Amino acid sequence: MILIAIVLYFQDGFPILFQQIRPGRREELFTLIKFRTLADTPSETETPAGKIPPTPFCKFLRASGLDELPELWNILKGDMSFVGPRPLLVRYLPRYSLHQQRRHHVRPGLTGLAQVNGRNAIDWPQRLDLDVEYVETATLGTDLHILWNTILLIGRGEGTAEPGEFMGNPLEDRQK
Repeated sequence: MILIAIVLYFQDGFPILFQQIRPGRREELFTLIKFRTLADTPSETETPAGKIPPTPFCKFLRASGLDELPELWNILKGDMSFVGPRPLLVRYLPRYSLHQQRRHHVRPGLTGLAQVNGRNAIDWPQRLDLDVEYVETATLGTDLHILWNTILLIGRGEGTAEPGEFMGNPLEDRQK
């Protein structure tokens, strides 16, 4: 992590870390910490202003998942766990259906069922259904399986494209 921080500093200067408020278990808000991989991204906001294309090193960090290493601090603090639904943006909270809101019954994770089943390459309904499936079926065996598959996926860069905005569900679906 120190080596990554040094390279990021010499490429883009400070800040090295990106911080953003995210909802966790029971939708309680916490500050997520990651390595900053986009230049000119203000901290504490949900919409980066003036995204500048990432450097090759930053692309590597994102593709490999190494940009997520500072989230180990979030795990130590108890805001997150190693496995669980990835913490999404606060502005998505009112857009979830009742079924999708169940993703907040557990701590968010560094990796999860959606990440080992396509990451951002699958559509939002599939991702959120996988999050809820994890909530309903979580066991130590499931967690170990997800962790193993995450290790196998590191460095491949599969599903790392920007997922696009989650716009929510039709109003009638939000009540289900």
